[in-house]
Amino acid sequence: MMSASLSIWGWGSLGIVLFLITFGPFVIFYLTFYILCFVGGGLVVTLLFGKTNSEKYLEQCEHSFLPPTSTGVPKCLEEMKREARTIKIDRRLTGANIIDEPLQQVIQFSLRDYVQYWYYTLSDDESFLLEIRQTLQNALIQFATRSKEIDWQPYFTTRIVDDFGTHLRVFRKAQQKITEKDDQAKGTAEDLVDTFFEVEVEMEKEVCRDLVCTSPKDEEGFLRDLCEVLLYLLLPPGDFQNKIMRYFVREILARGILLPLINQLSDPDYINQYVIWMIRDSNCNYEAFMNIIKLSDNIGELEAVRDKAAEELQYLRSLDTAGDDINTIKNQINSLLFVKKVCDSRIQRLQSGKEINTVKLAANFGKLCTVPLDSILVDNVALQFFMDYMQQTGGQAHLFFWMTVEGYRVTAQQQLEVLLSRQRDGKHQTNQTKGLLRAAAVGIYEQYLSEKASPRVTVDDYLVAKLADTLNHEDPTPEIFDDIQRKVYELMLRDERFYPSFRQNALYVRMLAELDMLKDPSFRGSDDGDGESFNGSPTGSINLSLDDLSNVSSDDSVQLHAYISDTGVCNDHGKTYALYAITVHRRNLNSEEMWKTYRRYSDFHDFHMRITEQFESLSSILKLPGKKTFNNMDRDFLEKRKKDLNAYLQLLLAPEMMKASPALAHYVYDFLENKAYSKGKGDFARKMDTFVNPLRNSMRNVSNAVKSLPDSLAEGMTKMSDNMGKMSERLGQDIKQSFFKVPPLIPKTDSDPEHRRVAAQLDDNVDDNIPLRVMLLLMDEVFDLKERNQWLRRNIKNLLQQLIRATYGDTINRKIVDHVDWMTSPEQVADSVKRFRDAFWPNGILAETVPCRDKSIRMRTRVAGKTKLLAIMPDELKHIIGAETTRKGILRVFEMFQHNQLNRRMVYVFLEGFLETLFPQYKFRDLFNKLHSRSKQMQKYKQKLQTTQAPSLQKR
Repeated sequence: MMSASLSIWGWGSLGIVLFLITFGPFVIFYLTFYILCFVGGGLVVTLLFGKTNSEKYLEQCEHSFLPPTSTGVPKCLEEMKREARTIKIDRRLTGANIIDEPLQQVIQFSLRDYVQYWYYTLSDDESFLLEIRQTLQNALIQFATRSKEIDWQPYFTTRIVDDFGTHLRVFRKAQQKITEKDDQAKGTAEDLVDTFFEVEVEMEKEVCRDLVCTSPKDEEGFLRDLCEVLLYLLLPPGDFQNKIMRYFVREILARGILLPLINQLSDPDYINQYVIWMIRDSNCNYEAFMNIIKLSDNIGELEAVRDKAAEELQYLRSLDTAGDDINTIKNQINSLLFVKKVCDSRIQRLQSGKEINTVKLAANFGKLCTVPLDSILVDNVALQFFMDYMQQTGGQAHLFFWMTVEGYRVTAQQQLEVLLSRQRDGKHQTNQTKGLLRAAAVGIYEQYLSEKASPRVTVDDYLVAKLADTLNHEDPTPEIFDDIQRKVYELMLRDERFYPSFRQNALYVRMLAELDMLKDPSFRGSDDGDGESFNGSPTGSINLSLDDLSNVSSDDSVQLHAYISDTGVCNDHGKTYALYAITVHRRNLNSEEMWKTYRRYSDFHDFHMRITEQFESLSSILKLPGKKTFNNMDRDFLEKRKKDLNAYLQLLLAPEMMKASPALAHYVYDFLENKAYSKGKGDFARKMDTFVNPLRNSMRNVSNAVKSLPDSLAEGMTKMSDNMGKMSERLGQDIKQSFFKVPPLIPKTDSDPEHRRVAAQLDDNVDDNIPLRVMLLLMDEVFDLKERNQWLRRNIKNLLQQLIRATYGDTINRKIVDHVDWMTSPEQVADSVKRFRDAFWPNGILAETVPCRDKSIRMRTRVAGKTKLLAIMPDELKHIIGAETTRKGILRVFEMFQHNQLNRRMVYVFLEGFLETLFPQYKFRDLFNKLHSRSKQMQKYKQKLQTTQAPSLQKR
């Protein structure tokens, strides 16, 4: 046993040694690897064999439990695959090829980006996509057919204006409610939105769109319901009953087209950019920009402008310049420093809560421009405030008498001219004309001067007796009331109850604001030193404080000297003109300033016309050299013109001239400021001045009827007596009605006109003139003229009527109808479809989501938009309704567009009006009322009505 065991171990060891010698030392690892591979391969083969057998077994088990398949189903599937049914789609939609082509592209892009990208993962069958396309085309065909049958003129000329005016009225009333709250804290944007919809339900009474505009979920539901109704009206019954198809089309319209479009149209930043683009040809001026900065109550806007100014300052200071460029750089740096300083001051004031009312501050400050009484009486805006003040003090009879006599004089002069011209033609109507003039004069006497007059104008008795004797024994003349009118004027001028007290009243300050003669005294300078002006002059310069300048004329220690130091020739866009460099010196006891400004001859001409219109006595003293075309100009002529203009300036700045007309200083300093000269009136405005003047205008309307006497004597005398016999009474009643609460354009109703739609307030007596109706609606709501003196509002109406007739005559209605037809023409519709296509699918690719622009950029866009709007407002409009009213109206409209929820409401209102016009036979109004019935504001309003009506029912 022992020997056998040894032999086994020996032979085993020998075998191992020989094995290692033969195969090497790593044979053990190879052997181990081979064994493992053998075992793993066996396991894999076993698993694959088991898996195959298991699948066969499970398949046999599954078929054993299912019922046998009908032979009809496989046969139908085979037949469907065998016949390749083709769906032919007619590409004609509207009948106009220029519209159908972009529409087809819109349909194709919509299906590609909203359906195909997920449908092809389920099936490759094209029939479903073709069916959807056919359904969309059927809807568009029905829509196009309906559009051709509708007269769109009332919608574009009346309905849209009414909706916009009503939207603006609701916004204005919401602002008033926020202002009237007792809380000292300023209302937030959310408060304004809530208040807006409260006012909307009070005005509409049957509908409120707060849920649709404030809740995204409710908005999507509203659009789905609306699209489903439209599909019901536009699709054939068979297509509409196909629920799958209907739901697909509904989602494409609601979520893919309408919702993105509404989101874009209601975005305030998009609207601001669009406003800037619309008036891109208008250049911003620094006065409008600084007014916006000083009036801004949004800290975000001020910070954005300040940061941009600081950024530009860093860039300008980093420039390495020399020579002439250094002066330009310094001026730009000074301008930016001034803008930055104004922004910092405004931000600090808003953050501290010490907001200053400019009008109140100016009233307490005491340094105001002086407007003579004669200028007030001939200015449309100023007269309104003086009229209000005279009514408060009980002196309205004197002002009414002065205005009535002024109108009588104009009419009497024109009638006598007509009488003389008819006498030359051999027509004699002397007795009748004089009789009518006597009747008008007696009417004025009885209304204001007789013992029975109430109220009675108090003048010397001997003047009244002299007038009565003249009326009884002599023929009336246009100058018959001159003596008494002169006494009344002096009474209003010198009596402490009237003009002197009016200058100390808040109404006078408001008048200056409307005349744009009131500047913010809070920007006179800061406590930390002198600031720089916007154009690089120091703080004491004339463009910072108009109050200082307007009082220079009364200060003998201040001297102003100006002369033309150089002349040159400029070429601008192909137009060649002469340019005059004016050097201005201003000296006072403590300092001396000097600056240069540049003016054209047209600037001198406009300035001369402006001051001669305001100060008639200057027309005989100041003579401006005549205009000459540049083609005939040479150096000698320019030197002669320079000499003549220098003589003009020296005469204008003479101390005697300034003392004789103290109010002239305002116009002189405005002309000599170191800035672009803003012309007071254009040529068109001068031609229309007769319309702006309310006194001569109202009387000229009466006398024009007399001028156009018919050939028939009886008819002529009847017409003449109707106008002249009622002239005195009409003037008095016209002026007195200016203080009535009910405007003349609004019929008397039991309900408050302010709580109704705008279009419901037009009187039937107003001319059926589309432009007049539109302009009245917009003027009333944008500038809030209903709150103004109704005498002014009536004259604005007369101005618009005559402006329209004088400008376009009877053709303006046709022009507007033609414009509406042009807007709805195939070419314009095709252009709109192309713009829609290019906006959503630029270059045929679905537009990416527009990244949200930085807040500072959006804030600067707001400032730029407001500046643009304020800069394009014509001076003619400011002369009619006042500069402050114009500014507030424009800024109110701009502020209305800065709220996304309110913009959505306006878009939906336009959409509802569009559908009501497109489908007049269906009750879309009732449908919209039902869709908006879940409104919380509507439910509160109904509960409030029930609460207020319950006590009255119990009493009954």
